Amino acid sequence: MAPRDRAEAEAPPPPRGWAWPGKIVAMGALAGFWVLSLLTYGYLCWGQSLEEKGPLKTQAAERPEAGSTGTSQPHLIFILADDQGFRDVGYHGSEIKTPTLDKLAAEGVKLENYYVQPICTPSRSQFITGKYQIHTGLQHSIIRPTQPNCLPLDNATLPQKLKEVGYSTHMVGKWHLGFYRKECMPTKRGFDTFFGSLLGSGDYYTHYKCDSPGMCGYDLYENDNAAWDYDNGIYSTQMYTQRVQQILASHDPTKPIFLYIAYQAVHSPLQAPGRYFEHYRSIVNINRRRYAAMLSCLDEAIHNVTLALKRYGFYNNSIIIYSSDNGGQPMAGGSNWPLRGSKGTYWEGGIRAVGFVHSPLLKNKGTVCKELVHITDWYPTLISLAEGQIDEDIQLDGYDIWETISEGLRSPRVDILHNIDPIYTKAKNGSWAAGYGIWNTAIQSAIRVQHWKLLTGNPGYSDWVPPQAFSNLGPNRWHNERITLSTGKSIWLFNITADPYERVDLSGRYPGIVKKLLRRLSQFNKTAVPVRYPPKDPRSNPRLNGGVWGPWYKEENKKKKTNKTKAEKKQKKSKPGTRKQLTVHSSTKCHPSVTTG
Repeated sequence: MAPRDRAEAEAPPPPRGWAWPGKIVAMGALAGFWVLSLLTYGYLCWGQSLEEKGPLKTQAAERPEAGSTGTSQPHLIFILADDQGFRDVGYHGSEIKTPTLDKLAAEGVKLENYYVQPICTPSRSQFITGKYQIHTGLQHSIIRPTQPNCLPLDNATLPQKLKEVGYSTHMVGKWHLGFYRKECMPTKRGFDTFFGSLLGSGDYYTHYKCDSPGMCGYDLYENDNAAWDYDNGIYSTQMYTQRVQQILASHDPTKPIFLYIAYQAVHSPLQAPGRYFEHYRSIVNINRRRYAAMLSCLDEAIHNVTLALKRYGFYNNSIIIYSSDNGGQPMAGGSNWPLRGSKGTYWEGGIRAVGFVHSPLLKNKGTVCKELVHITDWYPTLISLAEGQIDEDIQLDGYDIWETISEGLRSPRVDILHNIDPIYTKAKNGSWAAGYGIWNTAIQSAIRVQHWKLLTGNPGYSDWVPPQAFSNLGPNRWHNERITLSTGKSIWLFNITADPYERVDLSGRYPGIVKKLLRRLSQFNKTAVPVRYPPKDPRSNPRLNGGVWGPWYKEENKKKKTNKTKAEKKQKKSKPGTRKQLTVHSSTKCHPSVTTG
């Protein structure tokens, strides 16, 4: 089936018989804020009623709600959106309608000091391991489809730990943690079942992905095999939701379940079924309009997941966590206003995320949490909620923050290492001298310690992109608040609590704070492992694998090398007087190819 862009099909759909609740809240231009006004920064939050959109279509019989006789271990539902911008939710003032997200967040706990990583693979790896990317070797970029690389196999994953205490574990959606060998696949990393894509993006209908000319293939899997039976043009957001409904319909709610739902939306390519454009014809910018339609479809999908949890008896004993994996991409319709920067940067717009927790088990519902929370924190938090154990010798970077969220207690977290990337493009004017002899400011890095945030090197695209930037056919940078970085600038300091928009650089005013954070960076860097970013392997071409993206490292290659090594050892042992030499064997782990200091 040839790829096609369904987003162009915007003909008015037939009446659906339902209407969106709530009102569109227009944000005025905030560009004129002077710094003192930042101290009064707040969010527009409101509760909205959510009309149920009819019964779920399933053949399974309804089950009663789980009561006090069910499992004491809660059902864990983690929903990860892809590339959703900070502003792109109703309760942050967006023109995009998200009644489901608004209602779930209003009845739960909104996380308004919540951080992820600026791109896909790092956020996902940190969620599933509880470790910063400097401790897994994934501190540079993402895992590319053609790279012989994956999440290191010596890391115990979240689903593996949950299986130890009796959980059924299921993943639906985007993996993006490597697949070059079978041991890297989701079903080998702790999931009982997997239905989704292995790559970072692809066509929402055909599930094909071209990484480069001549490197194209099908990317939809059922466990360890290509799901050719689903090559029938179903939009991925809806297809993944149907699979979640099937899993819940067939699972016993008295037994604990972990569901990791990693939606493809709202990542490019910008595609959505035509009926979701109905409420956004007033949006002139075509990318923003398509993005809005995609997000509306995602919101409806989460509504249907919630209904399924209730219908099949899971809801009363469930914890639903919602998160974006990184900031939005304005060129692809996303908005992070009023934050600075975008996806792929270490400005707040790249790493400060939409997030909330919704659960009947929360002690303080309908609240806002402004304590520091990071995506690595879900690992120990969920294991603790599941009554699991974390080995004492495992060095985690995450904290158990359940009491912070549920009861409003102070967060045990006081700092976040956003990242240290030693092979990213160096800042031309960075130097050890600029870093007071403590740190080379040419290196891209970012750290948060209490109220303070420090950036060094090249932090990425630094504009503020206000809503009016989307008023034209294409993102108009004339509307952006552009800033020309001072010549020689390679270090920035902000008080994020007072200045969440990063408008006032305080690095020159507080050199003592700068030095303190540079020392903390240096301490973290001493614990970093070598970067894993190997060159592409031509054997990854789907043409060599039946037209499918999938594992290409063959086990026989390993056996041949091992047999050859054994033969060499035998020969050397037969020669007296020869010095014993060390032979490096082919490891079962993914191999780092770049070693940096």
